[in-house]
Amino acid sequence: MDVIVDIAQGRLRGQRGAVTSFLGIPYAEAPFGALRFTAPTAPPRWEGVRDALTLGATAPKIGYRPPTSEILSEPVVAGDECLNVNVWTPDVESSGLPVFVWIHGGAFVNGSNAVPIYDGAAFARDGVVAVTVNYRLGADGFARIEGAPANRGLLDQVAALEWVRDNIAAFGGDPAKVTVAGESAGAMSVGTLLSMPRAEGLFHRAILQSGAGNHVITEATAGKVATALADALGVSATVEGLGSVPIENFVDAQRELGDRVTAEAPTGAWGELAFNMMPFEPYIDGDVVPDVPISRISAGAGSEVDILIGTTSEEFAFFLVPAGVAGYVDEARVRLVLGAYGVDVEAAVDAYRAQLPDATPGELLIALMTDWFFRIPALRIVESRASRAFVYEFTWRSSLFDGKLGACHALEIPFVFDVLDKPETARITGPNPPGKLAEEMHRAWVDFVRDGSPGWVQYGSERSVMMFGEQSGVADDPRPSTRGVWAGVR
Repeated sequence: MDVIVDIAQGRLRGQRGAVTSFLGIPYAEAPFGALRFTAPTAPPRWEGVRDALTLGATAPKIGYRPPTSEILSEPVVAGDECLNVNVWTPDVESSGLPVFVWIHGGAFVNGSNAVPIYDGAAFARDGVVAVTVNYRLGADGFARIEGAPANRGLLDQVAALEWVRDNIAAFGGDPAKVTVAGESAGAMSVGTLLSMPRAEGLFHRAILQSGAGNHVITEATAGKVATALADALGVSATVEGLGSVPIENFVDAQRELGDRVTAEAPTGAWGELAFNMMPFEPYIDGDVVPDVPISRISAGAGSEVDILIGTTSEEFAFFLVPAGVAGYVDEARVRLVLGAYGVDVEAAVDAYRAQLPDATPGELLIALMTDWFFRIPALRIVESRASRAFVYEFTWRSSLFDGKLGACHALEIPFVFDVLDKPETARITGPNPPGKLAEEMHRAWVDFVRDGSPGWVQYGSERSVMMFGEQSGVADDPRPSTRGVWAGVR
């Protein structure tokens, strides 16, 4: 059944079923033509009733390659109006409902709000207005381009949050009860938003899944990447130069540059990118991103925002197991990586070996890279704050790759959204994932969005962490010896 609401832009037609959905709503003008590489504009207006019955356009992106493309769904929806949101609501006649705003992951070069497992219906079913956001990716969103505002992808996210503030009441939501959430690059975005003056007051709680406040690059590195991209295309690294390149060629060049960075990173040619491995990500520009987000957060930015933050147990298995890399790692490689990270190599090897006495070198590498990239940055956000913070770890292991994929990166998402019935879920979980765990996690997220407490104690002096798995429960200070490896380093 159709349902119509009035928002600031005009009248909007959605579809009512068990919950009511409005899809593909533009929160800014299409960022192409004269608006290419500009800050997001004011939302477009229309006469009459606009249909919001189908998913909106997705932003240009490089796409996943096998084996990642076999694990993650990456739909492409044609069109220019890629700066759009989807909204699911229990009832447009409601008022004062809490709001959950989801920022997707994808290493800042992939992803969209059209991914099937980001369906917000279960949140709406449980009394929450859910919003999923698209933003510009890759060089369109994050390259340092002469004549263009910095970090346009983050400005898009701010514009989407402003749209929520101004319009969510029409869908039954309360603009004073907004939780912003994300996973991977989406969580890194949330960590950055926590630190950004432009985002202040636009959200009141935050959920960070497998991402925190460490992953930005310097302006110099961003400039080097943009110059390399422009040189490969035979144009200048300016709005005029890069804007003259057809979108398809522009995306192809970004993919090729990403491959080049990956291949050359071990030589030191790309500096800090040898660690982050994301050539297009937020950079410190002194304005939109004033400083490294964790530094700003430690100094008090976002201190009024309650936080739910966590990781999966074997995040980096996602990147090393499907590609077959984990099986070729030896002890020398483990020591080389630890040395590059700047820790006491012998002490670190001893700590990880004591924690995982039967692990292969590849499994040790997964553990330490999981900690450097995800677990320790998450804990640093919690440790830097006086306001309420809750920590979780997802321990349930996928059955794929003979079980070696483990509790990998992105595995918890379908549990959080309670969408285990979707066929795309089995591509990462394997068959028959436990419905009880999805019920537990989804309920915790709903409770946090609604009340600010997911149902377990704050992190605090006991370092309490909810371990979500076959038998979920709170553990105090899990794996303290490997946590200590990174003291003063990460």
